[in-house]
Amino acid sequence: MERPKKKQILLFYCVEAEDLARKVAAQSDFIQLQSINWRSFDDGFPNLFIKNAHDIRGQHVAFLASFSSTDVIFEQLSVIYALPMLFVASFTVVLPFFPTGSFERIEEEGDVATAFTLARMLSNTPISRGGPTSLVIYDIHALQERFYFSDTVLPVFESGIPLLKQRLQQLPQSDKIVVAFPDDGAWKRFHKLLDHFPMVICNKVREGDKRIVRIKEGNPEGCHVVIVDDLVQSGGTLIECQKVLAAHGAAKVSAYVTHGVFPKKSWERFVHKSNESEKAFTHFWISDSCPVTVEAISGKAPFEILSLAGSIADALQI
Repeated sequence: MERPKKKQILLFYCVEAEDLARKVAAQSDFIQLQSINWRSFDDGFPNLFIKNAHDIRGQHVAFLASFSSTDVIFEQLSVIYALPMLFVASFTVVLPFFPTGSFERIEEEGDVATAFTLARMLSNTPISRGGPTSLVIYDIHALQERFYFSDTVLPVFESGIPLLKQRLQQLPQSDKIVVAFPDDGAWKRFHKLLDHFPMVICNKVREGDKRIVRIKEGNPEGCHVVIVDDLVQSGGTLIECQKVLAAHGAAKVSAYVTHGVFPKKSWERFVHKSNESEKAFTHFWISDSCPVTVEAISGKAPFEILSLAGSIADALQI
């Protein structure tokens, strides 16, 4: 079967995703960056202008978003709603991190599942001439969240795990790597993508008023153990897992999360200090799905960025 020809993509982007957008464009001659004037009126509301609007008619258009805070969601949604109405041939939204994904359940009456709220907002994206909008998201917290989106958008769920697997193969003694999951949820989410590695599964058990991390399954002794999860907030669970794994004989402990959220600069608790003889985490890999974090941790050990740029460039051709 003859492979379809690659599409020429016009890629718009929000302000904080500019670095990632440039990396995506560098991956392919078929991706051309476009610009938007991100201005504000005196009252603070956005005053936006899409440059060369007439020239994008009949073109395949994409928008690289970053919903890092509620302050920027409205202005980006305004652009997302406007672009497909400019008679474009197709429209794709790339939202590497779906920020409300961990708020997907109602455990008692009165809880608000904001994952559903954001999904409904994105589902209201107008249909372009080419049909429903494609929505590319990386390592959403729970796969069942695809059902939160209506039929007016087509969610495409991608993963950063292939980047981790490639990086692990480059490490010395890659045959001594064990993958650990901080809980059953992370194991269910990722174990099929990492099934050629030996595995350790941790879980939390309640002891009085405390929740203690224990090893439920697997043996880390003498190995380089890599803790894998979709995202990190305060990092408390990762730190407790590291302590347990080290106590059970792990030679080294590293971590990977696709989304380094790190509110309130919580990444600082992982940074290597010059006066420390032993480093708790040998490596800490994250993707560039959260641009604010990427800028903050640049050049700080043990952090290393595994860029989604190549994967995004491929996803734009779907």
